[in-house]
Amino acid sequence: MTNVAEFRDRSQDQLSDELAKLKKEQFNLRFQRASGQLENTARFRVVRHDIARILTLLQQKGLAPVTAASKPAEKSAKAPRKKTTATKAAAAAKPAKKPAKKAAKKSVNKAKTLRRKPI
Repeated sequence: MTNVAEFRDRSQDQLSDELAKLKKEQFNLRFQRASGQLENTARFRVVRHDIARILTLLQQKGLAPVTAASKPAEKSAKAPRKKTTATKAAAAAKPAKKPAKKAAKKSVNKAKTLRRKPI
């Protein structure tokens, strides 16, 4: 378990690096647990609490963790998808839906069962 005072002395980059390291360890611990190889189950709690400590300190300082996801990425605008000739042909080849005959049969059968006399 890491003391909060140790984290307070670190810079934002150091805290973000430590956060990334702890998240990787948490990920590996989850895999070990799923495969039945995890021996130190208490390590889960320690890692989770350390992650929370770092995130709390970053929030108190008014900083956000520096991660690959937080960096602005240049995304290209996607054009709306147009129907291709293959999908148009497939849509045209589908037969039109026939009216449901089963519903009419069910209502007739229901009426017959209601008219029957009890024994």
